[in-house]
Amino acid sequence: MEAQAQGLLETEPLQGRDEDAVASADFSSMLSEEEKEELKAELVQLEDEITTLRQVLSAKERHLVEIKQKLGMNLMNELKQNFSKSWHDMQTSTAYKKTHETLSHAGQKATAAFSNVGTAISKKFGDMRNSPTFKSFEERVETTVTSLKTKVGGANHGGGSFEEVLSSTAHASAQSSGGGPRRAEEEEELQC
Repeated sequence: MEAQAQGLLETEPLQGRDEDAVASADFSSMLSEEEKEELKAELVQLEDEITTLRQVLSAKERHLVEIKQKLGMNLMNELKQNFSKSWHDMQTSTAYKKTHETLSHAGQKATAAFSNVGTAISKKFGDMRNSPTFKSFEERVETTVTSLKTKVGGANHGGGSFEEVLSSTAHASAQSSGGGPRRAEEEEELQC
C-alpha cells in the first residue's frame, strides 16, 4: 500500500503544464465558506505586507541616494568604480593571465621572425649587389650614363653634378630647337 501512496504523491516540482492545470482548476467549489473567508483575509494581509515592503524599500533607496550625495558619490563615480573593479577582476583572472602570456609569447616569436626575415633580405641584397651579374649591370648603366652625358653635354664632362648635367641638357635642347640641320644630327647621335 505504501508503494501505491508514493506513486500518487510526486516529489518532483510542478512543471509548466502542471502549473497551467492548477491555475485553470476551480477549487472554490471544494472550499467551505469559512475557508474562503480565511483565504480572502490572508490575501488582503499579504497585499498589505507587499505594499508596506515596497514603501520601506523606496524609503531605503531614497536614504541611500542621500548618503551617496553627502559622500560626493554620483552615478559617474559609481560607474568608474565598477569599471575599475571589473577591469581589475578581469586582469587577475586566470583566463586573462593565460591569454596575456600566450599573446606575449606569440608577439615575441613574431618579432623574432620579422627580424630574421629582415636580416635575410638584407643579406640577399648584399649578396646580389656583390654578384658578378649585378656588377656587370652596374657597369653597363654607368657606361650608358657617361655616354649620354658626353653626347648631351659635350666631351668636357667627366662626371659632373646633377645640376651641371641638367644645365647642359637644357642648353643642348635650346640649341637644337633653334637650328634645323644641327637638330637632326643631334637626334642621330642620341639614337646611337
